[in-house]
Amino acid sequence: MQDLARAAGMSVGNFYRYFPSKAAIIHALIDHDADVVQRDFAAILTSDQPMATLRHVIQIRLTAEADADDLALWTEVEAASRHSAEIAQAAQRMEMDVLGNFLSVFSADTGLSLAEVRLRYSNTASFLLVMIKAASCLSCASPIDHQAVRTMILRSINLALDEVRP
Repeated sequence: MQDLARAAGMSVGNFYRYFPSKAAIIHALIDHDADVVQRDFAAILTSDQPMATLRHVIQIRLTAEADADDLALWTEVEAASRHSAEIAQAAQRMEMDVLGNFLSVFSADTGLSLAEVRLRYSNTASFLLVMIKAASCLSCASPIDHQAVRTMILRSINLALDEVRP
């Protein structure tokens, strides 16, 4: 909490007024990121080419240096969710929203009903989520060529998306 307060430019006492616990911080992060994800998916779903836009957003998210810190932060949220059922539930709600949004993009792109897309492509949506989460682990990994691994992850994601067909 002291490190976080210092990073926020606040005293520890003032920081505790806003975030009385680590769980409160994590909930605030989840809520903030859920809002950002919803905005991203709203833009994807209203674009002329939802699948192409999804690919572009994923590529930007996995390769942008600014998002590397966000991805690393999600590694910490994942770790905290293993120790707190409350945090695990909040993270799971966000993941379920992301999975639902992936399926909505697939439906918009293929013209298939959401029910049909759910039957055909739930595993694809889950795979995408796993791959994106895997990319978040790179910032914490041993010295490896992060760019090469991210390129492989993006290639795997694109291959999975290529399988989404009407």
